[in-house]
Amino acid sequence: MIAEVTPAPLCVRVHVAARMIGIGRTKLYELIGSGEVETIKVGKATLVTTASLNAMVERRRIQAASVASAA
Repeated sequence: MIAEVTPAPLCVRVHVAARMIGIGRTKLYELIGSGEVETIKVGKATLVTTASLNAMVERRRIQAASVASAA
């Protein structure tokens, strides 16, 4: 029996995106407003691109590492 692999989603709703990275919706909306996280609209739904979430986490990880190494 071959198990089907479910592909990772390209976009998720705001509450799911916030849960994925462990922050509240309000903070996520701040990141969206500042342009750090990308969204698209499909009808009335606001969807967050998982690529922009991954990129934001990576940028912040690198930034934290450079601050830690400078100290």
